[in-house]
Amino acid sequence: MDKERSEKEVWFSGLVQGVGFRYETLKVAKGFEVTGFVKNLADGRVHLLAQGTAREVDLFVDAVADRLSDYIRDREEQTRPLAKPLGSFEIRR
Repeated sequence: MDKERSEKEVWFSGLVQGVGFRYETLKVAKGFEVTGFVKNLADGRVHLLAQGTAREVDLFVDAVADRLSDYIRDREEQTRPLAKPLGSFEIRR
């Protein structure tokens, strides 16, 4: 099993602000072994950064996308090796 940690950044667009997107993402994160953050961007998108094993991060991002699919029009993703580990998953403002 892959234990090497990585991080994935995801930018969600659509009707993703003002609908509880960040709070639902935080709830979903509690079911996964991930750290990172979710925050609203000035351009109307939501930025998600998730860290963990590649499999756990992928499962988490897919769970967020599934839970909030009614609000998401598009998503862009970028995966890379873990740069700076974060200690928890949080909402950033």
